[in-house]
Amino acid sequence: MIRPIMISTRGLSKSFGEATAVEGLTLDIAAGEVFGFLGPNGAGKTTTVRMLSCLIAPTAGEATVLGYAVGGDEQRIRRHVGLLTEAPGHYDRLSAWQNLTIYARLYEVQRAAYQAEKYLRMLDLWERKDDPAGTFSKGMRQKLAIARALLHEPQVLFLDEPTAGLDPQAARLIRDFIGELRSQGRTIFLCSHNLDEVD
Repeated sequence: MIRPIMISTRGLSKSFGEATAVEGLTLDIAAGEVFGFLGPNGAGKTTTVRMLSCLIAPTAGEATVLGYAVGGDEQRIRRHVGLLTEAPGHYDRLSAWQNLTIYARLYEVQRAAYQAEKYLRMLDLWERKDDPAGTFSKGMRQKLAIARALLHEPQVLFLDEPTAGLDPQAARLIRDFIGELRSQGRTIFLCSHNLDEVD
């Protein structure tokens, strides 16, 4: 069975002044695929994710996500993708629960409380739901950021260095969770400089 293409780029490029961050990127990623986007720091991985999630515009080339054109259908793309940035921010003085319910409302999630509880439990944060996010360890903050990226049940998930700076136990939990998401048929674009992790 041929799976539909969820992410497609043709000659995608991005320059900042005279510096070229991404040049001529062409790829196709099918539904339900975990795509490892591997490269050293500074190779343009984050810039690519920012273009595909419509945070910045390409300089040249074209791309589609879920069939919607980057540079023409930004709102539709943003509604259907989840994004975990390399350094996700939280409202540190608010609880984990408050952080997620705020973002759920921004995403116009119909059952905000249900979704917040679902992912707090799934990522083993339920017992700390009332604690300020600023008191969380780096691993817990990363899990909270993943929960936030999944609240609206996106079909495509962009993960930029999801285990960067985590201890081995927290990194393993995140990798196992990515495997669980793959089993649900989600398309995952995983950026990393770690060959073993991508493998």
